[in-house]
Amino acid sequence: MDNFFEQLGISANIVQGLIKLGINIPTDIQKEIVPLALENRDVIGQSQTGSGKTLAYLLPLFEKIDISKREMQAIILAPTHELVMQIHRTIVSLSEASNIKVTYASIIGEANINRQIEKLKEKPHIIVGTPGRTLELIKRRKLSAHTVRTIVIDEADRLLDQHNIDVVKAVIKTTLRDRQLLMFSASMSPKSLSAAKELMKEPEVVSIDKKIEISSNIQHYYFTCEQRDKIEILRKLIHAINPYKAIIFINKSEDINITTSKLKYHKLEVEGIHGTNMKEDRKKALEDFRNGKLQLLVASDIASRGLDIKGVTNVFNLDIPEKPVTYLHRVGRCGRAGNEGIAISIVSDREVKYIKQYEKAFKIEISHKAIYKGKIVEAKQHNIGL
Repeated sequence: MDNFFEQLGISANIVQGLIKLGINIPTDIQKEIVPLALENRDVIGQSQTGSGKTLAYLLPLFEKIDISKREMQAIILAPTHELVMQIHRTIVSLSEASNIKVTYASIIGEANINRQIEKLKEKPHIIVGTPGRTLELIKRRKLSAHTVRTIVIDEADRLLDQHNIDVVKAVIKTTLRDRQLLMFSASMSPKSLSAAKELMKEPEVVSIDKKIEISSNIQHYYFTCEQRDKIEILRKLIHAINPYKAIIFINKSEDINITTSKLKYHKLEVEGIHGTNMKEDRKKALEDFRNGKLQLLVASDIASRGLDIKGVTNVFNLDIPEKPVTYLHRVGRCGRAGNEGIAISIVSDREVKYIKQYEKAFKIEISHKAIYKGKIVEAKQHNIGL
């Protein structure tokens, strides 16, 4: 049987490591990116969430890192703490499975900078960090950017926006002119694409446009009620379903604490994550949710970017997303790896139009349900919305 990863130029020990991790066949983005990256080309890679972009850049990085040298050779920039830690975990898994002694460190804001400086004294080969803290450590001469040969910009659409691009440019400028730049994103606006090209040397643009689909393992329901009754309906649904692990999505980050408090009042095992969480509180909430100590996690779309948590059985849209693609990303958090999932939206009468948009966009059926005497029933059956 042909080994596809070896055909891309990946060495046998890394291929064996991938097999141990249950990864046997490269995804479309990996097939296109890996050979280009191994040739030290500057590359812009665009493909949907969950298409394997992280390994598309980590595999060539692992091939090119010179483990005999005790120096920093690659920087990976990501916009959120969660994505930094997710990338870090993937590096750890690949290193251990492949038995390759690549060293690494994660650098995030709000964490203890002195501990990070101690880690950097060991000269890890790969740095994964948020742009602000990474630049701060470069300016303090604790991170030796002059030995960096590759810079990866993950979620480039966000890191090249008006809020982040100056910091990203400053990090890039501290490295040698002949370094390689790799940029990845699920989507790239024309403005972001133009900004990326200005920073790169004749980049190859790889865009994998696959038809957007929602897993057939996910069932979709919606419940109607007055806006003021949404929390009460959510509480009743949680009691009726008793989900193993569920994410509750709301639109505004500033509402996370309010929603979490209301659910805690009803003795539910719940925490919220948002940008203003203390780092340790945020980390604990996510670890408790991953480990099953928490049943519910409240998050906005921004706070949840980069999250990849196994075993999520349910997604609740307490606030309805206006864009169909946001609905796609939310519900895709459940029903993964062949498991069943249920996505539930709680909407007011005026929000039902969005449900119809999702059905049309993704060719799915979102069933109108009701909660009646603690059971989920067809709404039409009882001619009720609650």
